[in-house]
Amino acid sequence: TDWQTIHTVIPPYIFILSLLGLLLNGFVLAVFAAHRDRLTVAEIYLSNLALADFLLLCGLPFWAMYILNQFNWSYGDALCKLVNSNIVINFYTSIYTLVMISIDRYLALVKTMMARWLRRTLYAKITCFVVWMFGLLLSLPTLVHRKVKFIEEYNTTSCILDYTHGSSWKLAHQIMMNTLGFALPVLVIVFSSWNIIKALSRRTENLAFHDFNDTKATVLVYAVTLLFLLCWGPFQVLTFLDTLCDVEVLDGKLWSHTLSLGDQVSVYLAFLNSLLNPLLYVFSGQYFRRKLDAVCRRARHQRRGSDMTTYQRSLVSTFVNRTEQIRPVVIFNAKDQIGL
Repeated sequence: TDWQTIHTVIPPYIFILSLLGLLLNGFVLAVFAAHRDRLTVAEIYLSNLALADFLLLCGLPFWAMYILNQFNWSYGDALCKLVNSNIVINFYTSIYTLVMISIDRYLALVKTMMARWLRRTLYAKITCFVVWMFGLLLSLPTLVHRKVKFIEEYNTTSCILDYTHGSSWKLAHQIMMNTLGFALPVLVIVFSSWNIIKALSRRTENLAFHDFNDTKATVLVYAVTLLFLLCWGPFQVLTFLDTLCDVEVLDGKLWSHTLSLGDQVSVYLAFLNSLLNPLLYVFSGQYFRRKLDAVCRRARHQRRGSDMTTYQRSLVSTFVNRTEQIRPVVIFNAKDQIGL
């Protein structure tokens, strides 16, 4: 009954999640691309976050069809590796982009002197590139071990992580997921947030240094961080419990059914983060709204300019045609007439 619920509920949920997430993140990227002004450091990180979420959601419809087909993978071994590696790359890219946003807030509000030379657009672009390379590196275990394999027990041809040739690879992969994909980023974000809170509390003592915009932006960072913890936390906890079963701290047979179902539910709950990020982070931010207003005003101005140009051309053409019909009239000077 539990697996029938999975087959019934999860595929439409994934399709809806993917469609809405692609539209929202695509809209965010379009606004950043349409704005002609140079992006700020914060906007570079926001656009990088939207790109990572967009690419992650591109691979989810394959998994929806995979579940609809009773966990039979019909897209070949290459797509099995590519789709899952894409998800892992963008998972790491998304979390470490959130880390960089948190550090950027920390520099702007706490280390203001350092921020003058550290918060540069060139550095932000280099950091984003390094984050993508880091995500690619951490996805290599998935790229190597993901493969299409026939499972006799369930009579399915599934896309699975195959660790049969070495169980230590599974343990290493799960420890890496818990530490590099969750514990370390969360520690950095908590450290940055705690220092930001202290800096803001000191500033509020002197109203001359109180900036409502900084407070609002910082609260927004906390909200996104909390959202990440709520979405990815259950998956990370279940991954840790699976690791405890592998090292025989917990009874694997006792936890097998719970972990199998929990993994299916928690991983698709985690992907909800990619849909909610643009809603919470970007659309509620005043700077993005200003950028969106600027893009809309420029579009309206261009349409009006185009319409006005057409009107002016018509007016000039009418004026020229009428002036050609006017006969020239010679007016003599009065002084010439009287010989002065």
